[in-house]
Amino acid sequence: MSLDTGTEALARLAKERVDHRFKGLPPDAEGLTVGELAAQRRNLFTDGFATPVLALSAERLEHNLALMESYTERHGLAFAPHGKTSMAPQLFHRQTGRGAWGITLAVPHQVRVARAFGTRRVFLANELVDAPALRWIAGELERDADFRFVCYVDSVRGVELMDAALHGTARPVDVVVELAAGEGARTGVRTEAECAAVADAVAATRTLRLVGVAGYEGEVPQADPDRVHAYLRRLVALAVGFDRAGRFAGLTEIVVSAGGSAWFDAVSDVFAGIPELSAPVLKLLRSGAYVSHDDGRYRDVTPFNRVPEEGALEPAFRLWTQVVSRPSPEQAFTNAGKRDAAYDLDLPVAQVIRRAGTERPATGVAVTGLSDQHAWLRTGPDADLEVGDWVGLGLSHPCTSFDKWQLIPVAEADGTVVDYIRTFF
Repeated sequence: MSLDTGTEALARLAKERVDHRFKGLPPDAEGLTVGELAAQRRNLFTDGFATPVLALSAERLEHNLALMESYTERHGLAFAPHGKTSMAPQLFHRQTGRGAWGITLAVPHQVRVARAFGTRRVFLANELVDAPALRWIAGELERDADFRFVCYVDSVRGVELMDAALHGTARPVDVVVELAAGEGARTGVRTEAECAAVADAVAATRTLRLVGVAGYEGEVPQADPDRVHAYLRRLVALAVGFDRAGRFAGLTEIVVSAGGSAWFDAVSDVFAGIPELSAPVLKLLRSGAYVSHDDGRYRDVTPFNRVPEEGALEPAFRLWTQVVSRPSPEQAFTNAGKRDAAYDLDLPVAQVIRRAGTERPATGVAVTGLSDQHAWLRTGPDADLEVGDWVGLGLSHPCTSFDKWQLIPVAEADGTVVDYIRTFF
C-alpha cells in the first residue's frame, strides 16, 4: 500500500454522496458530495441539520491530538493509539501526522480498513489465529516492504495454528508474547514459565519472529496504582529476561508495549526505567480514547486527574437531541436513544439547552434512561424545558459513541461545520 494510494483513498471520502445512510445531516444536502457539503460551512443549529445529530468539537479534537503528541514526546514513548475507538481513517491520518508511530487495532477487519487508507504500521493488540486473515496479512507483508505488523501470541496452540496458516510465506509475522494482567484477567499468558514456552514455540517456526512483549494494564484485577505499577514492572522484567536469554538476538528493535486510557501515567513511570537491552527498545503506548475523550468514564479515570501539571483532555463529543414530549412537569422525552448514544458504561448527561438561538445550562434536567429512540428526562422545579428545545448531551465511552454514527460533523464553537468524519465499523 503506497502512501499515495492511502492519500487517494482519503480524498475519495470527500466524493461520497450524502444520502439516507447518514443520520442528522440536512435533508436538502441529499446528492451533494461530502466535500461539497463541508465547503458550504453550514451551521449545525441554523442550517438544516436534523436531530438527533452527533457532533465533534473541532477545537477540542485538535487540543486532544496535540496534548497526547506532546505527552508521549516528553516521556520518550512511541505512540500507536488504538484505532478501534474511532475506526475513522481521517483521524488515523491526523494521529500519525501528529507523530504517532502507527495505529493499534483489535481484529483483522480493522486492519483491512487501516490498510485501505494507507496505514503503514499496525499493532494488533490481540491474538490472531484465523487462517484466512493470516494469509491476507502475509500477502500484505509480501506486497509492501514498508508495512510493519505486530500481533500478540499467548499459547503454544496459537503459535501452531499461526505457523500452519503461514506455511510457505516469504516474510515472517512479528509477534509479541502477551503477559496476562493477573489471574482472572482477559487474554495473555499467566506465568513466566508459560511465556518461555510460547517464546520457544515461536523460535521453532520460520513463519513467526519474536520481537518483544506486551500487555494491557487496564485488566489488572482491582486496579490501583500499586497493582498496576507492579504488573508493568513484571512486564518489563519479562522483556529483560527474554533478552538475557538471547530470545531477541538479531533484532534491531525490541518492542515493549502497554497502555490503555486509564493508566498511561503508570506506563510512562515504569517504561522510563527500562534498562539498556541488546537492541533499542520501542516503548509503545496504545491509548485510544483520548481522541474524543468523554463526559463520563474517561473523564473520571484519565491519568491527567493524577498529574494535572501535564495538561487535561477535553470532551469533544456532544449529542444534540430535541424535546418531543413533555407529558408532566417532572418528565420529558427527547428523540435520541440507544441507537444514537453510548450507554454501556454510563447514561448520557444533559449539559445544555438551546432555544431560539440561546444556549444555557440544563439546570434541573437529568437523563434517567434510554429507549431505542427516546431519552427519558427527569425535570425538577427549576427546569425550563419545552417541546422543541434542543438538549445537548455529554456521552460516556468514546468507543460506543463513534460506532453509532457513520458520518460525524466536526463543528467549531459557533456551530460552523468544517469537516465530516467517516467511520468504518
